[in-house]
Amino acid sequence: MKLNDEEQAMLAGEAGPAVKWAIEHQLQVGQMFDAADMVHVSQAHMMADPESLGEAGVAFAEKMAEEGAEVKIPMITDPRGVDLSCYELLGQTEDMANLERRFIAACTAMGIMMTNTCINYQTIMPPVFGDHVAFGDTGVVIYSNSVCGARSNFEGGPSALAAGLTGRTPRYGLHLDAQRQATRRYHVRHSPKDLMQWGVLGAAIGRMAGSYWEVPVIEGIEAAPTSDQLKHFGAAMASYGSIPMFHIVGITPECHRLSDVGAETLSTTEITAEILTSLQAPFTATGEAVDVVVFAAPQLSLVEMGQLASLCKGRKRAETTDMIVCTSAQVYGDAVSMGYVSALEAFGARVLVGTCFYQQYAREIGEANGWTRLLSNSAKIVNILGGYGYKPALASMSACINSAEKGVIVT
Repeated sequence: MKLNDEEQAMLAGEAGPAVKWAIEHQLQVGQMFDAADMVHVSQAHMMADPESLGEAGVAFAEKMAEEGAEVKIPMITDPRGVDLSCYELLGQTEDMANLERRFIAACTAMGIMMTNTCINYQTIMPPVFGDHVAFGDTGVVIYSNSVCGARSNFEGGPSALAAGLTGRTPRYGLHLDAQRQATRRYHVRHSPKDLMQWGVLGAAIGRMAGSYWEVPVIEGIEAAPTSDQLKHFGAAMASYGSIPMFHIVGITPECHRLSDVGAETLSTTEITAEILTSLQAPFTATGEAVDVVVFAAPQLSLVEMGQLASLCKGRKRAETTDMIVCTSAQVYGDAVSMGYVSALEAFGARVLVGTCFYQQYAREIGEANGWTRLLSNSAKIVNILGGYGYKPALASMSACINSAEKGVIVT
């Protein structure tokens, strides 16, 4: 890879051991992907919850902080593994909380902003068209690439930290024009309406495309979707297919027409109602008792919090069914002032701040609380939680609330 004088100095250790580690790490990543050089990035976003970091990962972050590591661009964080205000109520242990506290202290010492959110594009500082960034979290990356027109690969935790320390990342993948051209073409014959249906559509396309190097282009969407609908769509597509970017003709910024993304000659795959029903079928459990209803993955926006609060008003969950709502600290403050949080808590929900359900020791809290049958409106979360010992089911937001009230799954 070609390095400029500043990058050569980093490699020689002139900016300290932490930056030397960072540029060496980026060189290895760049060489693996045949990057020609580095590209400057304006922001970094790190996915590094203590459940995935473990003791070794936290100790590494502490070592970096002790060696004087300091980020040189705005750097923010994905959801945490523990909400320190209520971890005991969830059945999380003091060891889990202490690991979280140590990681927060190390990040803070490095100048990292503990924003703890996977909806930073709705709450913190949305990247702009053509902006090169180094983002973690698949849902963040696919939204930023597709809806904002920014440029990012899926950055693992160490790679995102390295980008924060050097202010650049290897120029490969979605940082290149050629990699942003469409490779698969889909025509939707059954337009989604609610958030759950948008997630199911994203999941179906993600499953069919199925590769980090594929970029789907979608036709047939009848009206411009909302930010929340695209959030669920992209998060599910990335979860089911490792897809980092999509285009929707006439809606996303790089695809006014098929020719903008080189898609005129691609063969078309039809997305029918039968395909969507087939994907959803394994997550249908009408009539079964539900242990916990979860709204997370991605964290809820203020609009979603308001919709949920409206559905819960004047009602009460069944004693046998818990309900968890995960949102960001930025949304939580507004949701308190709007009365949404009090309405959710009156229903019997627990609102967690700065976490996401599947990133907070999902297996352990399931065992501690006796949760097996889980219901959500997130296609992403039901795809993930089967691997954590749950029996997940999928329903619309309103059906989830109706189910939480009755204690059994209704549609």
